[in-house]
Amino acid sequence: MRQLALKTSSLPVPAAIAEAGEKASWRFAEFFTANIRNKNTRAAYARAVGAFCSWCEERGLNLLALNPVAIAAYVELLLANGMAKPTVKQHLAAIRMLCDYMVTGGILPFNPAASVRGPKHVVKRGKTPVLRPDEARELIDSIDISTPAGLRDRALIAVMIYSFARVSAVVGMDVEDYYQQGKRWWLRLAEKGGKAHAVPVHHKAEEFLDQYLMALGNPTKGPLFRALTKERTFGKKRLSRIDAFRMVKRRSAAAGLGTTPNCHTFRATGITAYLLNGGSIEGAQAIAAHESPRTTKLYDRTTDEITLDEIERIAI
Repeated sequence: MRQLALKTSSLPVPAAIAEAGEKASWRFAEFFTANIRNKNTRAAYARAVGAFCSWCEERGLNLLALNPVAIAAYVELLLANGMAKPTVKQHLAAIRMLCDYMVTGGILPFNPAASVRGPKHVVKRGKTPVLRPDEARELIDSIDISTPAGLRDRALIAVMIYSFARVSAVVGMDVEDYYQQGKRWWLRLAEKGGKAHAVPVHHKAEEFLDQYLMALGNPTKGPLFRALTKERTFGKKRLSRIDAFRMVKRRSAAAGLGTTPNCHTFRATGITAYLLNGGSIEGAQAIAAHESPRTTKLYDRTTDEITLDEIERIAI
């Protein structure tokens, strides 16, 4: 993709944007640096907008020449190329949001993506792989805790299961975010959308965290979950969510559970186990910090066994 760079910014500006003038280039830079605060959203939207701008440049289109027909044609191309509907919707959302930012900045007279409809995609059951309670216990028990990595990994997985927390929130915690209030210990999580969320620590997670922190030397500052050094000891750097993902894949395969489980599996596993033991959707929603109970319901797999039982009634 042919790109131009702003003189005072390291952010590359696609030619399709730069050709619309310096003001459009600055507005583009502001969109990704000042308007989008979440780094994961910024990265996803940058990929989506970058791909769209490359497509525009191949057809001689710049920002000022965009129209609903062109954007609709791009959406159809993504679908024809086999891109999943949720991903196509995300790409369209990125384009629509950028164009809207250009409108409010006086670059475009109207948003050409506003009238473009994305593919219909209705989800009533999430696709996140879920472990049964016995499989989750088998995974935790399979971890060799005679090593520093084992103690850390067991504590990390337990926190994700028992607090329904996203991996980014868990690896983003500092030591001070595991704190005592009264007789209970709590976790302070920075969840999606900048949402501050506190949840009591389950006694098993507390046990695993305490053993891990003892091996860490009971620090009072710094990241809670640390990356390992080349000598396989704890360093001072924070464990990244990518390394946590790779760890989960390795641990799952070693436990004989395959490589399908991922970090989000433990969020869904914890919610399902909670509901199987009589918990309510409202309670799960509060623990998971979901805005809507419909989102929580996507993680509920308690009906899986019921469905299987009903299917087995078809005796032919």
